[in-house]
Amino acid sequence: MGVSIEGVRTPVSRRRVSDITRAVFRSERANHALVSVAFVTAHAIRALNRRHLRRDRETDVIAFAHRQPGRGAPLIADIYVAPDVARRNARRNGVSAREETIRVVVHGALHALGHDHPARNRERSPMWRRQERLVQRSLR
Repeated sequence: MGVSIEGVRTPVSRRRVSDITRAVFRSERANHALVSVAFVTAHAIRALNRRHLRRDRETDVIAFAHRQPGRGAPLIADIYVAPDVARRNARRNGVSAREETIRVVVHGALHALGHDHPARNRERSPMWRRQERLVQRSLR
């Protein structure tokens, strides 16, 4: 597990992010995974979103997963988090920046594991319910 926090401020420590991400992967029984979590600027995540997902806008998290061929091969995942975007979302949703950052890390990890949600009404999806249970555990 690698966590990079270069050039941005985040309300969650590198160690805590690592622990939370590991807990999400364990909860999904993904024991063989190589995961990196990088905290990036809003500008950098917008560029990633534009280049890889063809969406020219900021977002709070983007996750990429690569499955190697062969039985027992590890899942390789890269999760990019924009803490400034998460902070704005926290203010809009009336939660702390810490809680929203944890939510975004969990959300990205679930996406890396193959979970998805509809673009509309995502808060009603099975993925969102799973995410919120994991967020509540991580806040304890």
